[in-house]
Amino acid sequence: MQEADESRIDLRRRRLLQTAGFSLGAIACGVLPTTLRAAPASRSRLILLGTAGGPTPKPDRSAPAQAIVIDGVIYVIDCGNGVARQMVKAGLDLGAIRQVFITHQHSDHNADYGNLLWLAWAAKLHTRVDTWGPPPLSEMTRQFLAMNDYDIRTRISDEGRPPLAPLIVPHDITQGGVVMQDERVKVTAALVEHPPVTPAFAYRFDCPDRSIVISGDTRPSEHLIKLAHGADVLVHEVMYLPALEKLIATEPNAARLREHLLASHTTTEQVGRIATEAGVKTLVLSHFVPGGYPPITDEVWRDAVAPHFKGRLIVGHDLLEI
Repeated sequence: MQEADESRIDLRRRRLLQTAGFSLGAIACGVLPTTLRAAPASRSRLILLGTAGGPTPKPDRSAPAQAIVIDGVIYVIDCGNGVARQMVKAGLDLGAIRQVFITHQHSDHNADYGNLLWLAWAAKLHTRVDTWGPPPLSEMTRQFLAMNDYDIRTRISDEGRPPLAPLIVPHDITQGGVVMQDERVKVTAALVEHPPVTPAFAYRFDCPDRSIVISGDTRPSEHLIKLAHGADVLVHEVMYLPALEKLIATEPNAARLREHLLASHTTTEQVGRIATEAGVKTLVLSHFVPGGYPPITDEVWRDAVAPHFKGRLIVGHDLLEI
């Protein structure tokens, strides 16, 4: 009960600060305005729903997921475990989901892909949702609906809900380029490198007021730098090597895990250099590796990246809106 009360208080505080005109990103960087001013209306919102890295549940961060909201319409990027609950905690309307994007087929990014849509439908989703991601996204969708057919049919007959299957329209994508475009946003994908998982994508959202790039999981990638060129916001995964060595030393498969992490992810130094080369205005750190306890402080993450990037730097946290 205490945890729930604290969560509600935190959400009210967050909304109060935003109403007062504070920038949560500025707060994250330790910068507060000296006077209160009315913040200009922004058509796009970026909410970090989950900022942990890796498949195992973490006590202090939720699994990877982001939401971009434009004029009340929700675009979800990645569906880590618990994404539906994180959306509710963020005050987002599950019935407003219209597009879902999966960066790659790793369990920390797709574990709740089907669950998000199923649970949203059990709430009030009754509008078509297009989903985009690497194969076998279409087959995953079909099998998920088949696995939960009993519950779906029961709720249709007992609660009068519309059929779920026609509402989910999956699209397998295998190469970079413009993925979709509507009256609010253009979404462009770029192939990134996250061996052995392939294909893996980063996504750029060109919104009416700004451009937002989500890196997904990747080692340093020229395709990503090109995709993010001149972007207003880059949300990028990050790995802190000193703490990583301590983590690996406790793992029974230490050698193989170390080899994978170094070959597939981006270090603090590298992410700073990537953001600098791409010329982005704001760099947001997320998908923290390693995660869990003891936690690495924001100051450690910031100090490891800041020498290599002189723009606005934000250490991401769950439910932070930027």
